[in-house]
Amino acid sequence: MALDEKHKRARMMMMWFGIISMGMMFAGLTSAYVVSKNRPDWLTDYQLPDVFIWSTVVIFISSITFHLTKKFTAEGDMKKANVAIVTTFILGVLFIVMQFIGFNEIVEAGYYFTGSASSITMSFVYLLVLAHVVHVVAGLIVLLVVIYNHFKKKYSKGNMLGLRLGVTFWHFVDGLWLYLFLFLYFFR
Repeated sequence: MALDEKHKRARMMMMWFGIISMGMMFAGLTSAYVVSKNRPDWLTDYQLPDVFIWSTVVIFISSITFHLTKKFTAEGDMKKANVAIVTTFILGVLFIVMQFIGFNEIVEAGYYFTGSASSITMSFVYLLVLAHVVHVVAGLIVLLVVIYNHFKKKYSKGNMLGLRLGVTFWHFVDGLWLYLFLFLYFFR
């Protein structure tokens, strides 16, 4: 079933409304972080685990492979598109695994999200990172739908709306992580 241009524009617009809403949520959370930074109990001596640096590289590469999926599909090179889209999924899962390794390293360093040993600083770090992980999981669900449709051969040069929507959302989630990582890394 081919969509007319009106329906394609409506679907793109709905995705952009969602992206803007998510961006506003994270802007609010990072603003709250900035305001809370003036508290006397704010931690400034914590170090983000190095695995967060590597997970940033992983998610950046996943954006490239998802973009290549779109490029190869538009060119009709389905073998390369297949490799690129599966690689994107694997990298997305690896990113989440690395985030939880990072959480574990934070706990091992003595920083907790809740309880008497927690701090407002670490609560914000956990909240920001976990909220992003939830969005990456949503991205993986979107990616699974795209993979399903891709292997059912529903995308072609003239019919790429679902793939374009998935790639755009994935790029947003990746860019969001880059923003959060740099924010948490440099703004203490």
